[in-house]
Amino acid sequence: MTLNDTPRGMRLHIGIFGKQNCGKSTFINALTNQNLAIVSEQAGTTTDPVYKSMEINKIGPVVFIDTAGFDDSGYLGEKRIAKTELTLKKTDIALLLFANEPNGEEEWIEKFKLLNVPIIPIINKSDILKNTKEIAVKIKNLTGKSPVIASAKNKTGLEEVKKRILEETPDSFLELSLTGNLAKKGDLILLVMPQNIQAPKNRLILPQVQTIRELLDKKSLIMSCSIEEFRNAIKSLAEPPKLIITDSQVFSEVWKHKPANSMITSFSILMARLKGDIKEFIKGAAAIERLDESSHVLIAEACTHAPLSEDIGREQIPAMLRKKIGSGLKISVVSGNDFPADLSPYKLIVHCGACMFNRKYVLSRIRQAREQNTAITNYGVIMAYLNGILEKTAIPE
Repeated sequence: MTLNDTPRGMRLHIGIFGKQNCGKSTFINALTNQNLAIVSEQAGTTTDPVYKSMEINKIGPVVFIDTAGFDDSGYLGEKRIAKTELTLKKTDIALLLFANEPNGEEEWIEKFKLLNVPIIPIINKSDILKNTKEIAVKIKNLTGKSPVIASAKNKTGLEEVKKRILEETPDSFLELSLTGNLAKKGDLILLVMPQNIQAPKNRLILPQVQTIRELLDKKSLIMSCSIEEFRNAIKSLAEPPKLIITDSQVFSEVWKHKPANSMITSFSILMARLKGDIKEFIKGAAAIERLDESSHVLIAEACTHAPLSEDIGREQIPAMLRKKIGSGLKISVVSGNDFPADLSPYKLIVHCGACMFNRKYVLSRIRQAREQNTAITNYGVIMAYLNGILEKTAIPE
């Protein structure tokens, strides 16, 4: 299997790390053959991480991330380092650049190991270094891996870096699938996609697009409808669909009218399994039974958007929780990269489907919640739980 076979929408995130002026921006420009990052001899040129999604020959869909030097200093330097640390949580593979002998990289190497991020050490600027072999020995002793000898200026060593990226790609990343064993060639799959105020005008949301693309690749038969036409869609079929995939907000309504032999799941549950730890989310949903009106729940959204009426995270789930627990239940909402370092005030975290995050970042949030003994679940899982149908919901193996 190659990276080109990975699930639609799943891009390998490759972070470029190193000290200031080790040539990170020049290296990412050489590796991608584009001027993605600003290059300067002045220290601290890269401030916020620079993200670039693209296709690389022999690698496939990736996101390259250029980061600030982790030896930055001063007040703004501390802010830039904090951004680089956040990038760590989103990184599947780290390219660690050296422009001289190792000095101070040990702390960051430990951080990579703690987050299970594979490291590819690279000696950049080999075109001007006089003692490359001696530096390579010290780097191998430090990282346990022989470094790639490269020069961004002369564009040497780049093919070896791409080869190493393929070798370091986790098997778990390659094996991921949205629908798993729930759909195969020839299976009829019915998608229920409400077109209400939350639906973007003239387009489908990302989980819907990714699901359709994967089902097309599997050679499944696909039918789609709005919730208003769901029963008519069922009546028009010669036989029931094998699987119904629905938006979480109409989960209970679809369940009431689905054919007895049709399995049912939601886009959010599929995304929860693809992007996170579905077992941890199911376990977290049970924490609802331990909530009372003095409890505090955190809603975590991946994307930032203006609140809408009928909003699933800001309106529907809070209303369902307060109906079960009581009107005094405290609920807070965070969005985007905002996520509290201290989760102790919260009895439960309810995360969205995370279509805008990569798997590595979602797993880092799950790990943080687990380490702080805070239950965490997902939009689709909690809505199925509150509707009493989670145990009957199909979850891919």
